[in-house]
Amino acid sequence: MRQRLHLLLWRHRGRAAITLLPLVFGLLHIADVLHLQVLERLDNIIYDARLRATMPRTLDERIVIVDIDEKSLEQVGHWPWGRDKLAALARELFERQQVAVLGFDVLFAEADGSSGLARLEQLAQGPLRGQPAFREQLARLAPSLDHDALFARALQGRPAVLGYYFTSDRDGRTRGVLPAPALPTQRLRGLPLPATAWNGYGSNIPQLADAAPAAGFFNSITDDDGIVRSLPLLAEHGGKYYESLALAMFRTLLDQPEVYPDYARPTPQGTHDTLRSVVLRQGSHELALPVDDRLATLIPFRGPGDVRGGSFRYLAASDVLAGRLAPNELQGCAVLVGSTAQGLLDLRATPVGRAYPGVETHANMLSAFLDGKSIVRPEYALGFDAAQLLGTGLLLALVLPVLPALSAMLVTAGVVAVLVGLNLWLYLAQGLVLPLATVLVMAVLAFTLNMVYGYFVESRSKRGLAALFGTYVPPELVDEMVLRPEKYSMQATSQELTVMFCDMRGFTSLSEQMEPVQLQALLNDVFSRLTRTIRSHRGTIDKYMGDCVMAFWGAPVATPQHAELAVRAALDMQEAVDQVNATHRARGLPEIGIGIGINTGVMCVGDMGSDIRRSYTVIGDAVNLASRLEGLSKHYGVRTVASESTRAQAPGFAWQELDRVRVKGKLQAVAIYSPVALHGAETLQQAEELDTWQQCLAAFRAQDWSQCATLLTQLKHVAPARELYRLYATRLQALQGRALDPDWDGATSFDTK
Repeated sequence: MRQRLHLLLWRHRGRAAITLLPLVFGLLHIADVLHLQVLERLDNIIYDARLRATMPRTLDERIVIVDIDEKSLEQVGHWPWGRDKLAALARELFERQQVAVLGFDVLFAEADGSSGLARLEQLAQGPLRGQPAFREQLARLAPSLDHDALFARALQGRPAVLGYYFTSDRDGRTRGVLPAPALPTQRLRGLPLPATAWNGYGSNIPQLADAAPAAGFFNSITDDDGIVRSLPLLAEHGGKYYESLALAMFRTLLDQPEVYPDYARPTPQGTHDTLRSVVLRQGSHELALPVDDRLATLIPFRGPGDVRGGSFRYLAASDVLAGRLAPNELQGCAVLVGSTAQGLLDLRATPVGRAYPGVETHANMLSAFLDGKSIVRPEYALGFDAAQLLGTGLLLALVLPVLPALSAMLVTAGVVAVLVGLNLWLYLAQGLVLPLATVLVMAVLAFTLNMVYGYFVESRSKRGLAALFGTYVPPELVDEMVLRPEKYSMQATSQELTVMFCDMRGFTSLSEQMEPVQLQALLNDVFSRLTRTIRSHRGTIDKYMGDCVMAFWGAPVATPQHAELAVRAALDMQEAVDQVNATHRARGLPEIGIGIGINTGVMCVGDMGSDIRRSYTVIGDAVNLASRLEGLSKHYGVRTVASESTRAQAPGFAWQELDRVRVKGKLQAVAIYSPVALHGAETLQQAEELDTWQQCLAAFRAQDWSQCATLLTQLKHVAPARELYRLYATRLQALQGRALDPDWDGATSFDTK
């Protein structure tokens, strides 16, 4: 029997090899060697469908949402309300309703000046200083007019949890007062945790932060497709770990148990430690809350959300404030104060609704904590995916080639049914979310390839191949290609090309001042200007990556002057951004900046990707160096940084040498330059400044600190705002007095990308 099976496999070895191809691609995908976004998206679709199909859709009476809705805004007034009203709301909930915990999914980042107390105090100290009656009356009224103090007293000593948020931007701005970290660093094993990290925050004013016994952040995690599926339980800021709003409320209900880490491995491995769960410990009692590799957990949505969703009781804040509830109607409930009003922008896209109230995401998490349930992607999900891929792929490769079509289809359907059933059981019984899309696609593709084996697609014409390049290159270059299509191929080759990375800066501040639609229009406008500039100089757009544009010159149409064209494009792109900024200044908007890195060298160019998605792109060390140079532009205070090889092939420009650097991944130091203007177009002052700078740089490298300092003083007088001169002045200050080092080459090393 074994010999017969071996013979059958030998006869069908071609079909078996073809059947194994999807397995290879699947393994490359999960190893992140061949990243296929379509599989990630399909996994999300599967997860969302499974979540919606298994939601309980029942009311959790333990949690109530006090909603600052449109009705409340109409009756009480526009947001923000005076803190006297919030104090009255808190007293109503704590004293008359006897709630167990009160959480705020709103921020109190600024002092309340609605009462006019500050102005009255100014009058008492100024124009009415000589009116004792006025001062006496003000002293009597001040306690009732200090709305922040009223609100603070309403929260003092009560189970109240304030909310705040973390941010990430280049400035790392902070506002307000953070609570104490939930997980003290002394409970860690000396290594950081791979938590979601932010460098800034917006929190509550000190008066309220001191009054409330607890606070939690209300950030969520938005996936690449714009959907909120998970919330971090702990987040990292400044090396410390803070708790979410839902976790803070849960701990308040449990009388503040301490937070401990539950490590996934007995001993640390690598540069970060991994947690299996967050443990709440109070005396001899422990409760484990499972987390994924971001210290987050998936949101176990109970229903479609909002007032009509039926998962939680919604009460209009105006009704609560007006005392329309019976006494003790909410006794023992956990109450969240939040908003569903569209104007307050706390609606999120989730698997169960495109305009889901943000406050209800925290209610869902709190409900899951109370039920002892969780949904989490375990840290071994990648290994599980690899195991099911290997098992399924090898089984299909062994069986499908020797079966007729109908039997092969039944076997494949059976394998798919087993995979789906196992995945669903692990989800329902164990609360585990494990990958499924890759193995399903692999099984279907294996069956399809097995059935169509032997069918060969006729080769495409050279003209059709050239036309396909229209997706990647300017139309005028396609016109040239069509004339001699036999010269062009999408097959990967090694060529000397020039590559550019252009990163736009300043969109974070713009996003805080503009509506998403306006920001989208602005981003599209800037991208369009830069793209037109690149194409006008015969550049090929490689890709857009967030707010970064990647382009290259010299392929697919050979262009001897590719370095010169790239530098000309960079100067024109700077001018285009200046035009945008002029418009911004006129409109009172923040300005944007760009950082450009250019390198010329040998790189691999061709059509690369998968059978699902491909792109005409460049890869190689020369490409990586250009990316590193773009990152250095901000360090040296210039907008464009080019390599020595680019400068050598673009002599038609006035250049300023910046430094000799060793970037990450490169042992050899390279000289870097910034183009100033077309050769001959620079001003007399620019020419003199460049000459003085070259002398200064020569003195610096010769370790002639005195001469270097003299020349730097001249340069700083000519251009006091130049970051480059300030940078070298700082370096010189650190080096002065150092003995002559014959081995010193003056190069600067950068260890980060």
